[in-house]
Amino acid sequence: MQNLTLDWQSAGTLAVAAFGASLAARRVGSPSPRRVNVGLVLREAATVIALFAVWQYAGQLSVMSTDGAFSRGQAIWDAERWLHLPSEATLQNWVLPHPWLAQAANYYYASMHFGAVIVMLVWLFLRHRQAYPWVRMSLVLVTAWSLLVQLIPVAPPRLLPGSGMADLAVQYGQSVYGTTIGGLQADSYSAMPSVHVAWCVLVAVAVIKVSSSRWRWLVIAHPLLTVAVVVVTANHYWLDGVAAIALLLLAYLVQWYAARLRAAYLLRHALAGEAEAPLGSPPAPVRSVSGRGD
Repeated sequence: MQNLTLDWQSAGTLAVAAFGASLAARRVGSPSPRRVNVGLVLREAATVIALFAVWQYAGQLSVMSTDGAFSRGQAIWDAERWLHLPSEATLQNWVLPHPWLAQAANYYYASMHFGAVIVMLVWLFLRHRQAYPWVRMSLVLVTAWSLLVQLIPVAPPRLLPGSGMADLAVQYGQSVYGTTIGGLQADSYSAMPSVHVAWCVLVAVAVIKVSSSRWRWLVIAHPLLTVAVVVVTANHYWLDGVAAIALLLLAYLVQWYAARLRAAYLLRHALAGEAEAPLGSPPAPVRSVSGRGD
């Protein structure tokens, strides 16, 4: 079966190589102000790839038996029907008669998830450095929280008996999640939440917020396509995406609140410094208390 994505060992090796290259590049010498600092770019790339490797590895872990994964998946399926959400099977049935479209969905699911994030981070790092830390921290937080939730196994629609959905990865020999000789790995039961949806929404929000181009709104096509793809491939339920967006909003909220706390601390520190200054001395400069990189 064709493997469409990096496993955690390959990603980890690539991260180590990128970090080593960053150290070598930094020892060559400091670039001029007009040149890109290759060492810094490689270091940031190593950080993101390492995060991907951790996500891949953690997907194989579980704090519970996979025996309950099917009952939890069925509970999500039943909740969606109670909420009158459209059936994932209906959307997949529109695609099944078109093999090229089904295979394209598999490729998009495997490649654009990581590829779009990398392109967005490189663009921010090179063109909008002030916004980069905020977006990177959002990525780290939402991924970490998603991994914690995924420690509780949940069977995706493609493995749920009675869902009526086909496993497109198996049908077309395009592996997305790992398999073993003895059966499926634990990462096959990491349906809730959908990290794919969290990352694609993060990309869209970052581009729309940072860019001033009138074409920036085209990036909305990425989350729309991703949501359709994760459902068509039967890897996620609708509610997996809803949970992912909720975690992303929480990541934004935590950073916003942390920025407010930092701003309040710096303001108190500045005011205290002015109060302690001798009479007649010039006022102490007030540092930026923005706390955000945008």
